[in-house]
Amino acid sequence: MQLQTKKTSPKVLMAMSGGIDSGVSAMLLREQGFELVGVTFRTFDSITESCMAREKGCCSVDSIFEAKHLAEELGFEHHILDARDTFRKTVIQNFIDEYLQCRTPNPCVLCNPIIKWGMLLNMADELGCDYLATGHYARIGQMDGHFFLRMGRDARKDQTYFLWKLTSEHLKRTLFPLGELTKSEVREIAAARGFVKMSQKKESEEICFVPDNNYRNFLYENVPDLEERMPPGKFVSTDGKKLGIHKGLFNYTIGQRHGLGIATGAPAYVVSLDAKRNCVVVGAKEDLKSKSLLVEQLNLTKYANFPDGMQVACRIRYRSQGVPARLYHVDGGVRVEFEQPVESVTPGQSAVFYEGDDVVGGGVIQ
Repeated sequence: MQLQTKKTSPKVLMAMSGGIDSGVSAMLLREQGFELVGVTFRTFDSITESCMAREKGCCSVDSIFEAKHLAEELGFEHHILDARDTFRKTVIQNFIDEYLQCRTPNPCVLCNPIIKWGMLLNMADELGCDYLATGHYARIGQMDGHFFLRMGRDARKDQTYFLWKLTSEHLKRTLFPLGELTKSEVREIAAARGFVKMSQKKESEEICFVPDNNYRNFLYENVPDLEERMPPGKFVSTDGKKLGIHKGLFNYTIGQRHGLGIATGAPAYVVSLDAKRNCVVVGAKEDLKSKSLLVEQLNLTKYANFPDGMQVACRIRYRSQGVPARLYHVDGGVRVEFEQPVESVTPGQSAVFYEGDDVVGGGVIQ
């Protein structure tokens, strides 16, 4: 979206994580004459003392104070929003529930519409803000008064994969100041304005509430009867042959090769998790390939509908290349048929559909 200064400057609620992307976004909007109000939300408490010692990421105490300090330096007010209760009841609970159902969740996809755009747009209304701005690498397109997502110019940093649940109503009040910039340009902007330390900040791609990046530890700490609910069972081959004993289905994800603890005479990969039989099905790398998948919880962003057979590029994980595919309506969702087989289709993850740079929509893989 092209940002233009008006005679009466719009008021913008700037979502600040304490990192470089939201920091530079605030600088750019401030320089363009927008009136800013900063906000950083608190979404979780560390679960254990050992976890607390490692706490980091966009919602840590340190990041909150870094965001507040930057807002003070740039000359605008800053608020802290306590979102812990909602975050735990929605994003964290969904994360736990999905793993207990042998699915691999993507918490950022759920957090965006519920917390970042849900709670923050409500706060924007309370503070009289016209827009919400974030540091995402994404752009916004408009067609006949309808707003939709477009990929950020920096394809390596594009974050539309995590944003597919956003609606036109969300996007019409959203500003993405970094949409036309590359990450290196963002670092240069920070350094040029005297924020050298910020320009050199490393990025974290960990889940914010799993600071050690070990979801198994998180499940152990948050599900007291985890091993009773997901006890050991059998490793089986794709043709049903028993290969060994697994440690509980929550320990495994589709495509996993290491840490299986079985010898098959050839590289073995987790092909599927069979909750009914409590089995981990393993096979060769070729067994991971699929020609189609089913998605539910569909959200169409560019069009109100699509014709059967519509051609798109489909991404099934962040940073993956879009694979040519066709979309077909089915009961309860959409069937995606790929031109070439794709590897490691993972239930619980997102499938996002693109038409050039434009996001057509997305859904959750079943």
